[in-house]
Amino acid sequence: MSSDSAKTVTCVDIDGKKHEVPASKLNWRPSAYGIVIKDGELLTAKQFGRYNLPGGGIDLGEMPELAVIREIKEETGIEATNPRLVSMASQFFKLPYTDDSEAFCQTMLLYYICDFAGGDFSMDGFDEFEKIYADMPEWYPLSKLDGLEYTGSHDWRGIVREAMR
Repeated sequence: MSSDSAKTVTCVDIDGKKHEVPASKLNWRPSAYGIVIKDGELLTAKQFGRYNLPGGGIDLGEMPELAVIREIKEETGIEATNPRLVSMASQFFKLPYTDDSEAFCQTMLLYYICDFAGGDFSMDGFDEFEKIYADMPEWYPLSKLDGLEYTGSHDWRGIVREAMR
């Protein structure tokens, strides 16, 4: 017997491990991520000992362009402006630090290039989980992007390269 409710998908966690999950257990979680470049360096959020772009879930009722500005500020302390959509990806993933009822998600990841507007690194905007697994953000040299050890369930380095063209 085949039906949509019996469909399973493969969710990937931050370590690349795959989880087979019934589609009926997925949560919808669109996300926005910021690409901020200053003086040949990329703004990165350090999570789980690896690098990610600052970003995350878009709140219900929030426009994605505002979400990316908010997420950049929360995860890095940096002020960004003028978000321009450069790419989109979709996937199934498993959130860390959540119970199974909320852990598995289907997402559209929206990637925006943003202008650097100022500010200093800060962890003041970290939520309760980021306080556990995140470290101080960093500017990462674009010249070393290929060797960057990224975190997240999607390799976003190609999107950064494309945005720089």
